[in-house]
Amino acid sequence: MAQSNIEWTEMTWNPTTGCTKVSAGCKFCYAEVMSKRLHAMGLPKYKNGFSLALHPETLETPYSWNKPKKVFVNSMSDLFHKNVPLSFIKKVFRVMNENQQHTFQVLTKRPELVLKYDEELNWTPNIWMGTSVENEKVVDRIDSLRNTHARIKFLSLEPLIGPLPNLNLNNIHWVIVGGESGHHARPMKKEWVMDIKKQCEASEVFFFFKQWGKPAFNSDPEDPTIDKNHPQHAKGGCTLDGMIIRKMPV
Repeated sequence: MAQSNIEWTEMTWNPTTGCTKVSAGCKFCYAEVMSKRLHAMGLPKYKNGFSLALHPETLETPYSWNKPKKVFVNSMSDLFHKNVPLSFIKKVFRVMNENQQHTFQVLTKRPELVLKYDEELNWTPNIWMGTSVENEKVVDRIDSLRNTHARIKFLSLEPLIGPLPNLNLNNIHWVIVGGESGHHARPMKKEWVMDIKKQCEASEVFFFFKQWGKPAFNSDPEDPTIDKNHPQHAKGGCTLDGMIIRKMPV
């Protein structure tokens, strides 16, 4: 596990590492870049680079945390990758079931497998299940997520690389929006973000604006959170019409 600078969580826990790309949102995958860097540094966990690997030795880690934490599960992978055995996924779920003092945030680009395995998993209230939706081509992921028995369901619209004007937010509890960062980042437009915000408000869904990604994408060049010394700095800044909006489920 590691402390995280991701704005919507506190720490990361990676029972698996590595992945394969499935859609446009994966094009400039930060986890792939980081895995290569960690491999070059000689970290044993990343000896295979970004190839999928299971790490059963990590399953005991959450039992050692003394205080309640918000935990992003598999920031460097996808727990529901097709090559992760259901038996291993069940082991990860058992750890989460037995540590209900912590909130585990699981994010996947493969919610169809979550739905397939749904009845075999124990969805205790501390497991938040999310899916990534970067543009309209993958909005069907929301239907798969919606039909699972997860108590809290969320969407990560990051990197947002296209408009999402007709989101069905029924039985969705939280929406995170963020722009892409990095050298080859694709731009995010303010009108896309504001439209999603309005849809969340109309559906009474918690809206969390994470970042613009790059200062060039930010509609407000005077946004103080662009400054790396700002206490709420995010990549490219994180204000919308002068406000920081980071709501999330209790």
